Amino acid sequence: MIRLGVNIDHVATVRQARRALEPDPVAAAVLALLAGADGITVHLREDRRHIQDRDVRVLRQMVTERLNLEMAAVEPIVAVACEVKPDEATLVPERREEVTTEGGLDVVAHQDAVGRAIERLTAAGIEVSLFIDPDLLQIEKAKLLGARAVEIQTARYSEARRPADRKRELAVLENAAAFVRDQGLHLHMGHGLTYTNVQPICRIAGLEELNIGHSIVSRAVLVGMERAVREMKDAIRQSV
Repeated sequence: MIRLGVNIDHVATVRQARRALEPDPVAAAVLALLAGADGITVHLREDRRHIQDRDVRVLRQMVTERLNLEMAAVEPIVAVACEVKPDEATLVPERREEVTTEGGLDVVAHQDAVGRAIERLTAAGIEVSLFIDPDLLQIEKAKLLGARAVEIQTARYSEARRPADRKRELAVLENAAAFVRDQGLHLHMGHGLTYTNVQPICRIAGLEELNIGHSIVSRAVLVGMERAVREMKDAIRQSV
């Protein structure tokens, strides 16, 4: 069964809009796990625009399933990860002016920094995944640098509006997924996935984990976190 990691960053986004105490992303994580989430994903950004250090530390104490920390390959954040010890660290690109993560990490261009981060995180007993585009060269470099998994970003598929474009982007993802499996890496996917477009992704051979945030949190605003997570889990189950 494909694992569902629920990204709760945007619960913290609402809180930080007022620099208030609520809504608490930790409470959202508890509800998501009660509803059947297989893990919790948070992105500790350098500018701390949503998730805060306190959130990560409290989540580590209460998440008994899988805690996945998304992070840039920079020393201060690597140090936090090595202290907190999430089950998984996913290295992502990061620009201060972006609204959300734009595209995958360019492992080839930043291989020295990425390699150092992978080495430190692995030594701390943390599984390392790289959030990358469905590009064979990037996947190959991820393997060479010692990543355990790759999370193939699905933005172009998610943003495609015409059926022909979605079909083309799905084929790109399927080809990348086959190469990931050939390299002996664990296969994760995410970015922009929703209740209505997730099922074709779930049918990709070898997929082990999905990380979905915005769509679930958006639904939770209307129907509550538990129902929103259950509905996404149902969508994933119905794909097989």
